Amino acid sequence: MSDFYFHIEEYILNHSDAEDPILAELNRETNLKILRPRMLSGHLQGKILEMISKMIHPKRILEIGTYTGYSAICMAKGLAENGILHSIEINDELEEIITKYIQKSGLQNKIKTHFGNALEIIPLLNETFDMVFIDGDKREYLEYYNLVLNFVNPGGFILADNVLWSGKVIEMETPDDEYTKGIFDFNYFLKNDTRVEKVILPLRDGLTLIRKL
Repeated sequence: MSDFYFHIEEYILNHSDAEDPILAELNRETNLKILRPRMLSGHLQGKILEMISKMIHPKRILEIGTYTGYSAICMAKGLAENGILHSIEINDELEEIITKYIQKSGLQNKIKTHFGNALEIIPLLNETFDMVFIDGDKREYLEYYNLVLNFVNPGGFILADNVLWSGKVIEMETPDDEYTKGIFDFNYFLKNDTRVEKVILPLRDGLTLIRKL
């Protein structure tokens, strides 16, 4: 990140609400102990996810890709009374840290964690959703999207993370690695999908906001 963008982000954070102390602790522990800590949403994106959730005030949220639980905690703060967030994580080795911080947040009655393949788990939840956050395996983004759209209520929202993929999506017309290709194919398909309206926000690594018509 250039000095300019670093200072802009610093300014933004200094003029936004401070990071929740529990989330700050989770942020620190993730960076100290967990592989690929860059996957954590972090203060800026986490606060935006929280605010979007509070605007939508969903009864049901689905998250694909829990990682250490930061984004789940953020989004769960906007749930309607008696609302539930289902979060799915492929890596069961993260269960201890996820459980620890969900309990610390006091949201353990609002967040249900599932471990395994999201494509297999989602149809078994027997739920429809007002909000979905896709942040799982980049190779499977299009499969996630086509599956979850069937379970999103009309007017509901899907958010997809990492859609700019460090700029790799504009480097070549035919990406040669599976992860970039997964994001590239998802973006291309979504652009032409008339079932939804959508906009890409240039937040961190790109966040697409999608509304089901």
